[in-house]
Amino acid sequence: MRIALHTKVRADRVTEYEAAHREVPKELTDAIRAAGASSWTIWRSGTDLFHVLECEDYGRLLAELERLPVNIAWQARMAELLDVVHDYTADGADAGLPVVWELP
Repeated sequence: MRIALHTKVRADRVTEYEAAHREVPKELTDAIRAAGASSWTIWRSGTDLFHVLECEDYGRLLAELERLPVNIAWQARMAELLDVVHDYTADGADAGLPVVWELP
């Protein structure tokens, strides 16, 4: 399944957000893959962040990551950098953006 998400980085924390993503812990990326994700890409336009991820089951992915110490630490770090407009972890599998159009 393909999931699209929209989040916002705080305007005063863009540089720090991008730096953090150059150093995502290998333990976390391994856990994300083990939970069923095959890809995850984040684009930034100003303070808007657009994520697209491919995974077997988004709800399961979130559930498997929820209690992992490496993910808990990462989410705490991201909470300092993001504007909480839409908390995709709290909204679970319902957080994805609705598809409006796809190239046939």
